[in-house]
Amino acid sequence: MDAEHIVRTMVEFGSKALVLSRRVWSLYRREVKEGGREKVEELQGKVDKLEEEKVALEKVALEKAKEGWEAERKRLATWRVRCLDSEEKLNKRIGELEDDYDDLKDKYDGAVGELDDLKNIIIQEHINGFEKGLRQAAFFHQDVDVTDSRFDVNKDVIHGNLVQEDESGNEEA
Repeated sequence: MDAEHIVRTMVEFGSKALVLSRRVWSLYRREVKEGGREKVEELQGKVDKLEEEKVALEKVALEKAKEGWEAERKRLATWRVRCLDSEEKLNKRIGELEDDYDDLKDKYDGAVGELDDLKNIIIQEHINGFEKGLRQAAFFHQDVDVTDSRFDVNKDVIHGNLVQEDESGNEEA
């Protein structure tokens, strides 16, 4: 039985008791006038019994309401505990992710540095290879001076002419 039904029943019972008490009161006055004490005592017993039932019903309704409130309080208390636990877990996870981010950032910075180093090594290898080619050209063609100012890495031979590289793009088109 839910609390609303109990309250409705209690209100209905109270209104019936009020109607009955008026009727009992009118009968009581009539009996008092007629002098029937036994009837008055019988009716007074009925009234007392109805009042006891009313009080008992109110107690039951109050106990049901208290139980409902207690159950709601317990439910909310467990909900609060779960929220606090979840907050604690999330804060812990956030800390772990921040640590992971710091580690990954350090690794990224290290990889960028290593990549720059590798680029510099590749450039140096190309320079070394070019110088090696010049030394080999000087070795195989001893009559050519590779240190001559006419040797310029920014020039290229196109159609039998030595031209700047930026000019070679225009002539090829």
